[in-house]
Amino acid sequence: MTPAPLRIVRRAVPPHGPWPDTVPSVLQRIYAARGVLDPGQGELKLARLLPPESLGRVAQAAALLADALARDAHIVVVGDFDCDGATGTAVAVRGLRRLGARRVSYQVPHRVTHGYGLTPGLVDHLRALSPDLVLTVDSGIACHAGIAAAKASGWQVLVTDHHLPGETLPPADVIVDPNLGDDAFPSKALAGVGVVFYLLLALRRHLREAGAFTGPEPDLSTLLDLVAVGTVADLVPLDFNNRLLVSAGLRRIRQGQCQPGLLALAALAGKDLAQLTASDIGFGIAPRLNAAGRLEDMALGIECLLCDDPARARELASVLDRINGERKQIQQEMVDAAESLVAAVPLDGDTLPPVLCLRDEDWHPGVVGLVASRLKDRMYRPVFAFAPSEPGSAVLKGSGRSIPGLHLRDALAAVDARHPGLIERFGGHAMAAGLSLPTAHFDAFRAALEAQVATMLSPEQLRSVLLSDGELTPAELGRPLAEQLRLAGPWGQDFSEPLFDGVFLVRQWKQLAERHLKLSLVPEHGGAPLSAIHFGGWTGAPPPARLHVAYQLELDDWGGRRGVQLLVRHCAAP
Repeated sequence: MTPAPLRIVRRAVPPHGPWPDTVPSVLQRIYAARGVLDPGQGELKLARLLPPESLGRVAQAAALLADALARDAHIVVVGDFDCDGATGTAVAVRGLRRLGARRVSYQVPHRVTHGYGLTPGLVDHLRALSPDLVLTVDSGIACHAGIAAAKASGWQVLVTDHHLPGETLPPADVIVDPNLGDDAFPSKALAGVGVVFYLLLALRRHLREAGAFTGPEPDLSTLLDLVAVGTVADLVPLDFNNRLLVSAGLRRIRQGQCQPGLLALAALAGKDLAQLTASDIGFGIAPRLNAAGRLEDMALGIECLLCDDPARARELASVLDRINGERKQIQQEMVDAAESLVAAVPLDGDTLPPVLCLRDEDWHPGVVGLVASRLKDRMYRPVFAFAPSEPGSAVLKGSGRSIPGLHLRDALAAVDARHPGLIERFGGHAMAAGLSLPTAHFDAFRAALEAQVATMLSPEQLRSVLLSDGELTPAELGRPLAEQLRLAGPWGQDFSEPLFDGVFLVRQWKQLAERHLKLSLVPEHGGAPLSAIHFGGWTGAPPPARLHVAYQLELDDWGGRRGVQLLVRHCAAP
């Protein structure tokens, strides 16, 4: 399978104000290219967080919860089966208990048994718990039937979500979602865990004004480690407000002030707590939590996050680690099969369609999003991957991942409007979306989506671009800058980790584990040899003696060596 054509483009650096001498010029350039133009914009102090009362309907939601606390109502938190939903559920349960709720429990839908969100089937399951109030986390905005069933059961329903609403809203008592059309909240990028954290802040303020606290107020900052993990894992844009939340959470984690479950997961991932970064969350902690929801039951992940006994937390984390190992194997098999499917896709001239829709009867519905993500990165075009909702089912579950320039949920909404009944249900946001449809509709859906995306993406937008922060001098290619870059973030979605490029001479190379390439590189204009690794970079032929390399500068502490290495993202003959 031929990857998408790629070009390296150096970021434009706008004029920026003077920074302290302690901030190297390279870092000033990186910040400016991401819109941070002066030191004030770079100060990630929690006091600058957008005030909770600025989030729409949060005051009504806080009043509803305060009333539930006053009458000792049974509050059931209904989460989601991904990392954002799991951390959001843990934040809700821990936070409500800190604020005085005595009867709080949680349920999370099973991906296969219940489907996404508060469905009528999950409502039937909840009857045994006799809830008085159902609080949804990271879901609910599209759960019309389930919320109607819950209301018919006599329960109050409070929705907290961050996904985009449809044309009509479900019949909940209150909905808190920054993406509601009339909500003026400046940060539309809050993850589900961020929304429920804001709700807890508003509830604490409501209780304070009502004179509910006779002693010290509950400290909700103890939940920021979970907020950081869920925000990073959900790949929401790291705007200033989200960076404040993630930065505050990372500070707590680095100081060891985090939930025992996160400590155990970080240890199993081999991460140094004192140096933990957003990238370590995204590639170490989050996959282990997500694996439970993908293959088994996310209740395992939530229980790990709610556990206060370190020994029990380690046991639960070990189970999650084992499940994640199974997930990796399943994912690799599915990606291999997907690459074969792509190789068989009819070409339009010399190019693939503007969006890929792939399905396989043997795929696991919990892993299709990862397959779509991997193929999207490799082929640089939106990808949807589908699997039967359960073995032998006539309904497909699909998950899509997009590229810059295509709002995935908008594309699905346009298809749904033009072809009513083709899609059973859908939801999501710009870069990721999910849907279900009858297997018999797959070919018609693929054709309709290809036609729709062709009107929304130009051929130029389907050419992969790596944005570079420019070239580093030989003096900059060392450990001091690598250490500063590691802790200068948090880096993530829409605030990407620094990437550099330059021409290097290849001194040595070797193939690793069939797929990877290990290199020793020397800057063309002089400097010491540098170790480099290019995962998936083995092409079957030796690399040329001279390479144009796009790379990240990383610490290399393997075996106590305390060096640096270049993590190669792309290389080609200059």
